[in-house]
Amino acid sequence: MRDNFRLKGEFDYGLVFIAALILLMGLFVVYSASYQKLVSSGADLSMRQLNSAVIGLVIAVVIFRIGYQRIIDFSYYVFGLNVLLLLLVLVMGDVRYGAKRWIEFGSFAFQPSEFAKITFVFALAKYLGDIKEGIERPKALIIPFAMAAVPMLLIFKEPDLGTASIFIPALFTMLLIAGARPKYLLFIIGAGLACVPFLWLILKDYQRARLFVFLNPNLDPLGAGYTIIQSKIAIGSGGIFGKGWLSGTQNQLNFLPERHTDFIFSVVGEEWGFIGGVLLLFLYYRFVDKGIRIAETTSDTYGKTLAYGIVTIFAVHIIVNIGMVCGVMPVVGLPLPFVSYGGSFLIMCLACVGILENIKNKRKVF
Repeated sequence: MRDNFRLKGEFDYGLVFIAALILLMGLFVVYSASYQKLVSSGADLSMRQLNSAVIGLVIAVVIFRIGYQRIIDFSYYVFGLNVLLLLLVLVMGDVRYGAKRWIEFGSFAFQPSEFAKITFVFALAKYLGDIKEGIERPKALIIPFAMAAVPMLLIFKEPDLGTASIFIPALFTMLLIAGARPKYLLFIIGAGLACVPFLWLILKDYQRARLFVFLNPNLDPLGAGYTIIQSKIAIGSGGIFGKGWLSGTQNQLNFLPERHTDFIFSVVGEEWGFIGGVLLLFLYYRFVDKGIRIAETTSDTYGKTLAYGIVTIFAVHIIVNIGMVCGVMPVVGLPLPFVSYGGSFLIMCLACVGILENIKNKRKVF
């Protein structure tokens, strides 16, 4: 496969600039969101985030130099290793906030579920590139859905409903781009919707509570609905220009839980106002748009499906997170790319930038 490629010297500086700008904005917001923790315990989460950014940048450069084609060649093995790590999490993972999602090595901890997003997309891109036109057959869909089901079930057991659900839109997008017949995919979607009542039976109590308070947060204003109520107050009180950095009351007075992770957009809305929120949304739009353009201009099936899978993951994270903190979508715990605090997620995001740049840099030459 690699013989059909050559380095063309193209580099999307705009994509890197936008990612860097969002990351810089995120560091300021993380500092503000964790400022009270810094004052009380001396823990500077923004510096930890910066350290993760440096690691992510190094990994992005390494991926860019290696090339996505070479990684695809052994993507099945990497994906299999990631699945083993997910199994290891369930056996000996570190428990935080009532969930097993982390593997610890001394002072270092990481989430295999975050990297499973990348390894899955790589493995699926290899399958779709190898099978080519054969994806039009219904039987050819069995393996992709099995590939998605394995990490989904393991991540769901942690439990992490949000991360588990991210595989579904990535899977369907990549299948459509590869040429799978829409009628088969629509049939599968219909069958999936018919199974929703059974899914309700296996949800944890707190997951059910989140769905109830999505419809009406005031059903449990001091419990499951508390975070979303405080989030709406924070965003609404920011007005047009915001209250100013380090000046958000819901943020600095500790009314808003998880404000440095899943609900960090609420801090943006409160301290940076409507203008800050729109600016961040515009940057995300430009990032996703550039990712789509890279995917569209790539003639290689491997690179095209890989790029679309990555862009889909980013888009879903952005839409669900912002919809969640604004109260228009259920709380499922998906972080905001480049902004939410979290080393594994940030490293994954930066690695994806390296992948997209490599796809743009190397085009198939006929």
